Amino acid sequence: MISRQEAIQLLKENVKSENMLKHSYASEAVLRAMAKYLEENEDEWGIAGLLHDIDVEITNADPKKHGPAAANILKNKVTDEMLDAIVMHNEMATGLERTTVFQHALAAGETITGLITAVTLVYPDKKIASIKTKSVTKRMKQKAFAASVKRENILECEKIGIPINEFAELSINAMKGVSEVLGL
Repeated sequence: MISRQEAIQLLKENVKSENMLKHSYASEAVLRAMAKYLEENEDEWGIAGLLHDIDVEITNADPKKHGPAAANILKNKVTDEMLDAIVMHNEMATGLERTTVFQHALAAGETITGLITAVTLVYPDKKIASIKTKSVTKRMKQKAFAASVKRENILECEKIGIPINEFAELSINAMKGVSEVLGL
């Protein structure tokens, strides 16, 4: 498996958008927190969080190409389990159902970072430090709660035994740790 440093270098070679890089760092933090919570491999899950959207720019986020293109970039660089989770984080890319804890976790973890970021954008005076679990779960219940954030993906957390309120709190706290890097 590649190191975090190698993952960051590979990410920066393939992703130029500052917002996408920030999303990757936020996803890394949330996945590490989830791995710790579930007693899984923090480094492997964190690196998956970093690299899950490595192909988003080259595929123009095309849901049919997003995921499989990442597999081509990451083949022989990461574990098979990580590669499967990265491909499966966007189920539209494969049409397959997620089956492993890692797959459910990556889908939920990377998606909630978008929702938390959206909450800070809706309330520009807010920073991650002031976001409350209740505000995130409230936004999640709204129909159009954030562009490109699928409620179903966030609910993947419940499939691995993390109630939504605990998951929101865990994710907010994880993102607080990288809020400076995120500029939020």
